[in-house]
Amino acid sequence: MGGLRELAVPFVAPGPCGVAIRDRLKHLTPQDEKVLRAVGAHQGALASRDLKTRCADGLEHGADTWAARKRELTKESSSRIAGAITNATHDQWALARRCQAAHIRNLDAGIRTLRHRLSLPIGEKGTRRAAGGYRSKSEWFRKSRRLAALEDRHAAAVADRRAGRVRVVRGGKRLLNTRHHLTEARLTEDEWRERWEAGRWFLAADGESGKRFGNETIRVTPDGEVSIKLPVPLAHLANARHGRYILTARIGFAHRGAEWADRIEANRAVAYRIHLDTERGRWYLTASWQRPLVQTIPLETARARGMIGVDTNADHFAAYRLDRHGNPVGEPHRFGYDLSGSAGHRDAQIRHALTRLINWARRVGVAAIGIEDLDFTPEKTREKHGRRKRFRQLISGIPTGKLKARLVSMAAEHGLSVVAVDPAYTSLWGAQHWQKPLTTPHRKMSRHDAAGIAIGRRALGHPVRRRTAPPPHDRSDRAGHRTAQAGPGDRGREGTRPPTTDRPPGGPAPSGKRKRGTSASNTVRDAPSTQQWVQDSLMCTG
Repeated sequence: MGGLRELAVPFVAPGPCGVAIRDRLKHLTPQDEKVLRAVGAHQGALASRDLKTRCADGLEHGADTWAARKRELTKESSSRIAGAITNATHDQWALARRCQAAHIRNLDAGIRTLRHRLSLPIGEKGTRRAAGGYRSKSEWFRKSRRLAALEDRHAAAVADRRAGRVRVVRGGKRLLNTRHHLTEARLTEDEWRERWEAGRWFLAADGESGKRFGNETIRVTPDGEVSIKLPVPLAHLANARHGRYILTARIGFAHRGAEWADRIEANRAVAYRIHLDTERGRWYLTASWQRPLVQTIPLETARARGMIGVDTNADHFAAYRLDRHGNPVGEPHRFGYDLSGSAGHRDAQIRHALTRLINWARRVGVAAIGIEDLDFTPEKTREKHGRRKRFRQLISGIPTGKLKARLVSMAAEHGLSVVAVDPAYTSLWGAQHWQKPLTTPHRKMSRHDAAGIAIGRRALGHPVRRRTAPPPHDRSDRAGHRTAQAGPGDRGREGTRPPTTDRPPGGPAPSGKRKRGTSASNTVRDAPSTQQWVQDSLMCTG
């Protein structure tokens, strides 16, 4: 491959295995909010204590320690609430372990880059694949000190991982650090305290199949009535039988409401979570459940009706439709979005852009969308790009993980598949082979549009370039056919042209059909000669 890395094989991304919907709890009375705050604070304190115990156990965790923790929590709540708290604790601890492993990998990448650049002479230029030496002795000295700092961090992180130590902040590390920067965050201490307490509440319950409406702790009836099973210390706040509190709000899920109603009427498990949006002062209830994994279609079936190749950029999707032979059809499409602002705004922008992309795919009748399997984790290191701060901010702002997950889930609801391809060289080869040929006075092709074609062709199993190994200029047969052409069964492929008449070779022209006349030659050599050559007898004597 001439130094090029081996490309990964395209694959159909597996479909989603879970559903989550949300609705607002409207018209809550002051007593309702008082009960919700009391329950959330009480169970949040239990969750914090359980997480502390789980982190102290480290790698010594087992079924016995899990059962002991659950028994301690049951005394102050209930068995179901204790089970939900311990399950959430294990999920948090496992997430912290995964983040710890990712942190160690990032430190490894930075240490390798620093060691490589420090080993090179000062001022040596780099290549496309590896950075060069540092520009000056002062920069070399500063980077050598940074290498020592990263090595110390790496040693500490590896020691923590081997000992089973993790660091988890209930409520979020970012919100915790905001306490020291209230002026920059435009928050008062009371506003920060409200967010901090709400972030540490625990108002959630796992679903149980076979129980009434799929959940015993937080129960939602088909007509939207919400009731909560209160923990033992707060049982005096109940307004219904069996220690339950019924909220005045009514729930009506506009999205997937019919699917949710079918589940609870069949007493199938549905998990619920209640949380407070402190910025808006609104309460929300989220329902979630698992469903059988959506079966992916074979790759050849996904390719049968063509493909839409999508190039992901910092502010838009560049998409191009291709037929099953890899030929571009129509005009390029761009779906823009703005990733500035809050997380909710960014998520809404991504959803809107993906909705327009999926609607266009349904209109044109394709069965799959090709997208790059992007992962910028090794590209974000400060040691690799150095002073290119804007580029590091650019690649850090592209939501690759959330984008793939949301596209797969949204496409599956419309019967579309997502084919993930290797992102290597798509922008480079797309611009090289497709940008200039498709540019016309009425069509402006960007590098991103050409990359969408390259992604689509790779998802279809075709090479990125249009034609390869053309015949030599003398048109002889010694070079053979092109290495990239349509198959033998495809119409319009390269091959011998059919004869102009049905006359057999050397036979007479068929009756009823006009015989093609002889065309005049355009060259002197091929013109018929009318001169009669006569031998002169005088020139033959001698």
